[in-house]
Parts: sequence; structure tokens; C-alpha cells
Amino acid sequence: MIVVTGGAGFIGSAVVWRLNELGETKIIVVDELGSDEKWKNLVSLKFDDFIHKDEFISMVLDDEVPFEINSIIHMGANSSTTEKDADFLFSNNYLYTKELAKYCLDKGIRYIYASSAATYGDGSLGFSDDENKLETLRPLNMYGYSKQLFDLWAKKNDAFKKIVGLKYFNVYGPNEFHKGDMRSVVHKAFGQISDTGKVRLFKSMNSKYKDGEQLRDFIYIKDAVEMTLFFLDRSNVNGLFNVGTGKSRTWNDLVTSIFKATNKPVNIEYIDMPQHLRDKYQYFTEAKMEKIKKAGYAASSTSLEDGVTDYVKKYLLGKLYLGT
Repeated sequence: MIVVTGGAGFIGSAVVWRLNELGETKIIVVDELGSDEKWKNLVSLKFDDFIHKDEFISMVLDDEVPFEINSIIHMGANSSTTEKDADFLFSNNYLYTKELAKYCLDKGIRYIYASSAATYGDGSLGFSDDENKLETLRPLNMYGYSKQLFDLWAKKNDAFKKIVGLKYFNVYGPNEFHKGDMRSVVHKAFGQISDTGKVRLFKSMNSKYKDGEQLRDFIYIKDAVEMTLFFLDRSNVNGLFNVGTGKSRTWNDLVTSIFKATNKPVNIEYIDMPQHLRDKYQYFTEAKMEKIKKAGYAASSTSLEDGVTDYVKKYLLGKLYLGT
């Protein structure tokens, strides 16, 4: 049985979708559905059962999991970069991840978990996924720090010899509608274009970057899932790995692709960045991809233009979820 935590969420449901495409249905989805509508991500997917995240961790801690687990793909976490409840992030993102890791290490279960590019902070120290550089990183927000805490625990306890951590960069694509402010700019911009015919982007507060020329490593969800599942049956490949394209693009490039996909003229308005974001804003991210390639991952990444076009035309305009 494969357990996918956060399996109703953005990346988690995409992982289940791809597993289904590969013929795998012996899946347990672990999540907390809450009051939003992320349950809709599950409707077209095939899996054995759904277990609430609190019930599942109780099973793990009591060593009373009533089914055999081959792998846990741990995508479950609070992903809000503006969350202020540090105790909640510490418990939900760090402690939960650690208890699952300890269980998997003890039982010989394959463990793949989501770290984050937010651990790199302002990027001044680079974006190398070398575990030996972990202690130098300085995340800009508590979300990034909650991910960094587990990465550090894994290194300290030599866990990276047996588990895989994945540092996701700017992932966009279908099944993210429920994420509120944490949705990708593609989803937000599509809504703005549909409503007003224009897109609002933050002005640059850094003289090195013109408005809209801030750079990000944007990766399409389908590529992120392929990289994730690359490790599933490769128990001899372990460690911490970036999940990105290795090629940064500007916000202007991104929204121009959306306008083109919707057949509307480019219309961008630059607005002031909120004060609370100014000292936590990343102006440049670009994944170093040599490590995952050296491990044997050879697939090429979808271009920004092709990824946006597929997302907009098939899923946003078509109002479809993965699997429908």
C-alpha cells in the first residue's frame, strides 16, 4: 500500500492522479478536508481509503496501522508562507514529518517527503541541494523554517542515507484552486484577466530588478510529480533534491503566457508591495538540478509557455481537475 499524505491537496492529489495513470490504485489518502472544497480533487481518483491526518498519526504513534505500507509520500503540510502561528507550524510541519520518518526508518518503509525552496531564504547563499550546506540557510518565514527544521533533523540523524526530501520551487497547475492566497500566480492572474482584462503584479523594491522582472523557477505540476515518483522504486537513491526546472523566468514572462493562452492583449498594472512582504520577498530563485540528474532523472521539463497553455486551456478554461 502507498500512503499519500496531503493526498487531497495540490501536489498530493496530483501524485495520486499520476499513480492511477501508472496503474496503481492500492493507495491510502491521508488528509484533513476542512471547510474548503479540496475534496473535489479526489472525486475522479482511485484509492482504497481516506484517513484523517490525526487518526493516521495516532495509528503510527501507537504502532497500530491496520494495513501493510510499502511507501509513504508525505506531501501534507501547512504551506502558507504568511502563517503566523509558529507553534502550529512546528507541530504540523516539523513534528508530524519527524514521527512519520522515524516510523518509516524503523519499519523499512520508503519515505519521500516535501521540503521547500522556501528554506533557501533570500537566495544569497545559492540554491544548492547539497545537504552539507543546510546549516548555512536562513529561511525568511516560519513556513520555510518549519521545513528547514526537519531537513536539519534528517541530516543530524543520518536519515538522508535512507529517505528522500524534495525542495519544490514555484509549482503551478491544476488542483490548486482551494489554496486561497497560496495559489500560483497563474491561477490568480487567470481570474484577474477573466474579471478585468488585466493582471496586477508587485512593483520591484530592489533596484537590481525592474517591475515584473523578478525571477522565479516555475515548474509545472506534471513535471513536479514525475520527479517525485522517480524516487518511489529507487530505494538506493536517497538524499535531498531540488524539484524545479533549473531555468528562472520573470513574472512578466509568466503573465504574458497567460494572456496569450486566453487570446487577450497583454495588460499589466504594477502595484506597491505590501509592507509586511517587503523583507520576506524572494527576487530570484533557480533550482540547481545537477544532483537529481546525476541520480538518473533524465526527463526534460515542460517550458513555461507550454505548461501555462496546457493549464489554462485544458483545466482553467475547461474547468477540469486532474483525472477528469
